[in-house]
Amino acid sequence: MATAPAPDDSASEVTLRSLLALRDFRFFLSGRFLGTLASQIQSVAVGWQVYEITKSPMALGFVGLVQFLPMFLLLLPAGDVADRVDRRLIAAASYLVQAASVAMLAVLTWTGVAEHAIWPFYLALAIFGSARAFSGPATRAFVPLLVSKRQLPRGIAISSSSFLTATIVGPALGGFIYIGGPLAAYGTCFTFFLICSAAFLAIRTRHRQEPADPTLSTFGRITAGVRFIRRKPIVLGAVSLDLFAVLLGGAAALMPIFAADILHVGPEGLGILRSGPALGAVLINFTLIALPLYRHAGYAMFACVALFGLATITFGLSENFILSFAALLIMGGADMVSVYVRSTLIPLATPPEMLGRVSAVDMVFITASNELGEFESGVMAGWLGTVPSVVVGGLGTLGVVALWMWLFPELRKVDRLMDVKPD
Repeated sequence: MATAPAPDDSASEVTLRSLLALRDFRFFLSGRFLGTLASQIQSVAVGWQVYEITKSPMALGFVGLVQFLPMFLLLLPAGDVADRVDRRLIAAASYLVQAASVAMLAVLTWTGVAEHAIWPFYLALAIFGSARAFSGPATRAFVPLLVSKRQLPRGIAISSSSFLTATIVGPALGGFIYIGGPLAAYGTCFTFFLICSAAFLAIRTRHRQEPADPTLSTFGRITAGVRFIRRKPIVLGAVSLDLFAVLLGGAAALMPIFAADILHVGPEGLGILRSGPALGAVLINFTLIALPLYRHAGYAMFACVALFGLATITFGLSENFILSFAALLIMGGADMVSVYVRSTLIPLATPPEMLGRVSAVDMVFITASNELGEFESGVMAGWLGTVPSVVVGGLGTLGVVALWMWLFPELRKVDRLMDVKPD
C-alpha cells in the first residue's frame, strides 16, 4: 500500500526521542490519547448514570451489547475502507461522530428524558459503537504509516503506552468530573473528541487510495482478513485466546455494583477502580519498553492470561477496597503481556496492504471480549449473583488457557517475536 516515505531504516538506534521527533507521530499520539481519554470518561459516566437510574445489572449489560452489535456488523467493512482510504480522514470523521453521540447523551440528560426512558441512551451508544468500528482499524493500522519497519516494535509500544496512560487517567478523571454531574462529564468528552479529530486532520502523512483488486468481489475484499488469520495459527490463537479469556473473566461491567453495593464507595471510588487495570497495564508496558520480551513470548503470554484469571477470582471474592484495587492492578498487568504479544505479532506477520482488514478482525475479537463480555457479565450476574458470576468467569479463563495451550502449540512455542514474518 502506498504511503508517504517512512523514516530511514539505517538509523543506528531507535529511541523515544527519535520517534517523538517525527511531527506526524506526535499528532497521532496526541489524537489517540485524547480520543481514548474521552471514551474512558464517557464509559464511567454512562455506567454510573445507568445504574443510578435502573439499579439493574442487566441494564449495565445492555450498555455493552448495544455498542458491540453495530461494531461487530461494521468492523470488517471498516477494515476494507481503512486499507483503501486515507486513514487520517477516517479517524477524524469517526471521532466527530463520537462527539455527536456524546452530545446526544448530554441532551437526554439535560432534558430529563433519561430519567423516564433508558432506550434513547442505548441508541446514542449504538451510534458511538458504529463510529468506533471505523476509528479502530484506521488508528490501529496507523503506526506503520508513520515509522520505519525497524522502528515499528518500539513505535507500537509507545503508542500502547499513550493509549494505556489515557485509560488510567480517563476513568479516575471521569469519576471526579462526575461529582459535578453527568453533564460535566459529557461536556468534557465532547471537547476532547473535537480536539482529537483536529489532531488527525493535522497529520501530513497520506495513506493514498488505491483501486480495489478487480479479481476480488466486495465480499472477498472484506473477508480477506478473516482468511489470512485462519491461515496463521499463531495469530488465530493469540486473538482468540484474548477473546475467550477476557470474555469470561471480564468484570468491568459489574464495577458500578461492586463499588456501590459491596465496597461502598462513590463515583470517585468507581473511577479509581476503573483505573486499576490500566495502571497495572501501563506499568508492565513501561517495563516492556525498557526490557523487551526477547524470548519465550508464547509461554509468557499463556502464564499471564492464567494470572489474569486468578486475579479475577480474587476480585470477585474481595470485600476490601485495597485488595480489590490490587487484584485489578494485577489483571491489567497480566493482560498487558497478551496485548503486547498480539500488538507486536500482528503487524510483523501481516503484509502492509492487508493491515487494516486484519486489524479489523482483531478488533472484532477485542470488541467481543470487552463489550460482549460486559453483556455476558450482566446476564450472569442476573442469574447467579454478582460475586458468583465473576468467580465462575475467572475459573473459565483458567480453563481456556489450558485448552488453548493444547489447541495452538505453534503459539505456545513462539520464542522471538522479531522472527515472525509474513508468509
